[in-house]
Amino acid sequence: MHIVRGDDAVPERFLGAAAAIGNFDGLHLGHQSVIELAGFIADTSGVPLGVVTFEPHPRQYFRPSDPPFRLTPADSKARLLQDFGVDVLFEIGFGKSLSQLSSEEFSKSVIAERLRLSVAAVGDDFKYGRGRSGSVDTLISEGERFGFGVAFVPILADEGSELSSTAVREALSDGRPGDAATMLGRPHCIEGDVRKGAQRGRDLGFPTANLALDGLHPPKPGVYSVMAAILSGAHKGRRKGVASIGTNPTFGANPLSLEVYLFDFEGDIYGQRVSVELVEYLRPEIEFPTVEALVSKMGEDCEAARESLNGLD
Repeated sequence: MHIVRGDDAVPERFLGAAAAIGNFDGLHLGHQSVIELAGFIADTSGVPLGVVTFEPHPRQYFRPSDPPFRLTPADSKARLLQDFGVDVLFEIGFGKSLSQLSSEEFSKSVIAERLRLSVAAVGDDFKYGRGRSGSVDTLISEGERFGFGVAFVPILADEGSELSSTAVREALSDGRPGDAATMLGRPHCIEGDVRKGAQRGRDLGFPTANLALDGLHPPKPGVYSVMAAILSGAHKGRRKGVASIGTNPTFGANPLSLEVYLFDFEGDIYGQRVSVELVEYLRPEIEFPTVEALVSKMGEDCEAARESLNGLD
């Protein structure tokens, strides 16, 4: 998959793409339906399949003091989109100039002139342009004027509830990774480079890989059974494990992080890229009276996680 970032020139072979447009945070099933529609059009028309998204996320630009909310940062989103068969990802830089474009100016200057899309695919709740003044009806009208087609899909619902990134965040905040997975069509993943932590796990007999949660929506603190994919380095592959999300209160005040213990694994993965899938919430975070009590509970957590992951690959 080719990525066009910011003001990079669009290679000629990707001009005329059929592209899904949106923020696509989390890439839930509703987002996937828009991409699938664009993919169908691309296949039948013989043009590239594209996705148009925005970096930083517009919410980060307009509400910078909001708590961390992202489910999929740009690099994780790009990796997932590649799995969906996307040919080209257009990461449009979002800032003051773009935020002030009217819907008409966006359609003309971005969709028609810069990207030269043949078709723009969106959800039927799509809003764009200054003050979110543009709608699907507006886009259809502007497409007729500027020479691109428009296709849209209705908002998907799951058991009567609308599928949305907000609903996924709520499920994760409540410690319901299974419900989040149902809406996403896959387990929720937290991806990052393994960094050096306090290395207490090694001393306790449970060496862990430490991932930062900076900028990400934090799931409910506690212990989870997980499937972890090591994406780079000599130890690439999938492993079962148990993870803790929290601040390690037994050892005082610490930054929020994810620490994952991989079962039956030995190897140095510092600096390597790891994607951690949350499978089941096992218990809340606890401050233990002694280190010995913590170690005993960690052993129980491992057994519970192994049972939870039985049958998974």
